[in-house]
Amino acid sequence: MLTQEENDLITRIGPGTPAGAVLRMYWHPISLARDIDDEHPTKFVRILGEDLVIFKDKSGRMGLLADHCSHRGASLVYGRVEERGISCAYHGWLYDCEGNILETPPERNDAIMKSVKQTAYPVQVYLGMVWAYMGPLPAPPMVHYDTLFRKDGTRVWLIHPKLNANWFQAMENSMDPAHLQILHQEFIGRGRKPPSTTRGFTDDVESYEFFVTDYGALMKKRTYVNGMVDEHPVLFPNILRQGASSQFRVPIDDTHTMHMRMFFYPTEDGSEPEDAFDPEITFEDPIKEDPEKSHPETRFILHSVNSQDQMAWETQGPISNRSAEHLSYSDRGVVLLRRHMKEQIERVARGEDPLGYQRDPDHPMIDTNIDEGVRQLRQDRANLTRRA
Repeated sequence: MLTQEENDLITRIGPGTPAGAVLRMYWHPISLARDIDDEHPTKFVRILGEDLVIFKDKSGRMGLLADHCSHRGASLVYGRVEERGISCAYHGWLYDCEGNILETPPERNDAIMKSVKQTAYPVQVYLGMVWAYMGPLPAPPMVHYDTLFRKDGTRVWLIHPKLNANWFQAMENSMDPAHLQILHQEFIGRGRKPPSTTRGFTDDVESYEFFVTDYGALMKKRTYVNGMVDEHPVLFPNILRQGASSQFRVPIDDTHTMHMRMFFYPTEDGSEPEDAFDPEITFEDPIKEDPEKSHPETRFILHSVNSQDQMAWETQGPISNRSAEHLSYSDRGVVLLRRHMKEQIERVARGEDPLGYQRDPDHPMIDTNIDEGVRQLRQDRANLTRRA
């Protein structure tokens, strides 16, 4: 159970918030890169509670600026892109990708050009996505996780429906191994039926463990009664590496979250495909009868593991009321995540680097043991095929 103050501390991510300061220390995927092109050179995005515009100028550079023009507040989504940047459609103020004001029509106002700067954030295009860093400069390198940087495999993005709930509800789920055998019992039985729907396949599990890895991830580990071991690292602050996938939960604001996952499939012979860094992009089918509404104004279509997860996340409410909960022994991973979130908030407030943060652009690739996750996935598929 948390107090309301503690709950706000770990969930609120807008500008100036402690948790927001932590999240702004990392790179986040914020848009499909293909959405910004010569025909559509601007796109509105809301990330970490900020209204922003992605744009591509006529020299090919991409920028990320505050949406509202510093002059009179008109949206830069409707700005005209030029060689040097983007010009506000209202009065023509021209901004470059760093937010510098280059022109102030109808007059030239040197005082404004020297003293005013549009909020701007570094962006890069990688793996078919626009990624943004919204923290203090200089921007760090993107963390070299194996799923994102290995050359010996192919990748696929799966874009899930927007989550109408706070980002931390999805992350707590990632440190909650007990729900798998109950919530997802229809999809994990490998042809078996559980002895009861109350316990699901709970009795298949011998024990749970939770710990922090040497590369700064929070690990949940299941040991099954048949000896099988299953480990899923949470790559702080908002990525779950589970099986072949890395799930990103990027806060749009306090009550909405982008949810996308990158699948990485290593080649069996170690070869390096030409399209290793040019992933296919797919979209999940709607998971609610009315995709635009939230519980209880709509019903979830529980046709997959993800739709079941999203039901559990959203029906807690836009921001879960943790002051009314009653945690049990199996919730130790959730407690670990909350404790580490508070610790990282304190570290960033002291000017220190948070968990998993990297400063060296040439740091070694981080092995999250993706090969074991993919091996288990292939084994499960083979078992299902044999039974069929």
